[in-house]
Amino acid sequence: MGDLMTMALTITFTGLLVSFFLAFIRLVIGPTHADRLIALDLIGSITISFIAVFTITSGQTVFLDVAITLALVIFVGTVAVVLFMKARLIQSPKNEEEPPWKS
Repeated sequence: MGDLMTMALTITFTGLLVSFFLAFIRLVIGPTHADRLIALDLIGSITISFIAVFTITSGQTVFLDVAITLALVIFVGTVAVVLFMKARLIQSPKNEEEPPWKS
């Protein structure tokens, strides 16, 4: 690969790594469960981006299958957790000051 492509891939990997750590910090400190869910979804998307950039670097397209499968699992997991949170909100007594997903 050319020098420009190597530099672009290095910058991309660095940006993804910084984004991953910032999302992980939000996952750990995020005050609500919704914040943690969004951070976990973001970490999954960043992981898919890592796989895509690594596929470009290595030239092996088999990793794209892994990325597609991971995207499907992340989507289904996010929908399942949101439905669970919605069911808990409906079943809980009405308390306008503090929703049940507050930690």
